[in-house]
Amino acid sequence: MLNDLTLKKNIRTFSLSPENLTGEKGKGGMSTDGIEADRAARELGQGWKVNPYIISQPGETSVLADIKGQGAVKHIWITDNAKLPRLLILRIYFDGCEKPAVEAPLSDFFCNADYREYRQLSSLLVCVNPKRGLNCYFEMPYFKSFRIELENRGTAACNVYYQIDCEEKEISPDSLYFHAQFRRTNPLPYMEDYTILDNVKGEGKYIGTYMNWGVKSNGWWGEGEIKFFIDGDKAFPTVCGTGTEDYFCGAYNFDVDGNYTEFSTAYSGLHKVCHTDQTYRAQRYFNMYRWHIQDPIYFKNDLRVTIQALGWRSERRYLPLQDDISSVAYWYSDSLDNDYPEFPSANDIEII
Repeated sequence: MLNDLTLKKNIRTFSLSPENLTGEKGKGGMSTDGIEADRAARELGQGWKVNPYIISQPGETSVLADIKGQGAVKHIWITDNAKLPRLLILRIYFDGCEKPAVEAPLSDFFCNADYREYRQLSSLLVCVNPKRGLNCYFEMPYFKSFRIELENRGTAACNVYYQIDCEEKEISPDSLYFHAQFRRTNPLPYMEDYTILDNVKGEGKYIGTYMNWGVKSNGWWGEGEIKFFIDGDKAFPTVCGTGTEDYFCGAYNFDVDGNYTEFSTAYSGLHKVCHTDQTYRAQRYFNMYRWHIQDPIYFKNDLRVTIQALGWRSERRYLPLQDDISSVAYWYSDSLDNDYPEFPSANDIEII
């Protein structure tokens, strides 16, 4: 990609933010009537950070972008001051489709289910920077249009700052649509696999997994295997992993000298372990991501992804766990016609 920096391109750059809601050329920073920042700029006037954020009202959906044309989203930066950030729901629509291609809590989409506890995340596709800077670099092509919405399912208003960087350009007819879908099961039924993704249609490639894993028992919890059922696989998958920490590119329980060890790399990480104090908090939550950038999972017709929740009982016997598990699956495909479960309620999303 670095060699592209030296080449001419027939591309128009534009960006959407509260300072330029439409991304129009030469229309940024023109506001004279901000929400609160206009008072800070009252001695300076137009062009001096008059309107840098929107207010997301409880029960309402804000439109962050609604663009016609052809091109691609290249980067999204966003932050907020919500007290329950998991109750902000991100949805992205492409080419007029009524079904969202992306539907996930804002925090989970950026690999931080509960970012009241900050940890640095440094990867090629998602970065979380101090204190609450959420960034993604998934390229999201569109042929005719795209729309980005943010629903506030909380009971209080919050401020939302954002910048969506885009390219207006001709894209290849073979370009695939970006998708991301959230799931949560709490608790996981005994001896059932957790489903990360199913009912995917069309041809495409699976590119990443984020998981927030709430452990409800003592001992190591990550013996379970991830499974990719590709193009008609039934009882047994084509791709089968060897353990949870192995899939996320770690080994031996993420344990160094008797302690879970956080790490954040370009392709994978256990970037946050939410610790319990054994008094008021009953469990630990583990946040893990894995990007299939160099090793995408290709499929021609369909794809299903599951993972086992597996620990240990006495006498070195496996114990099927009943944990609180959430995930976001990321993939590209040529179809927007997918059928997914109904999005969970606010109570079913909240982490207590």
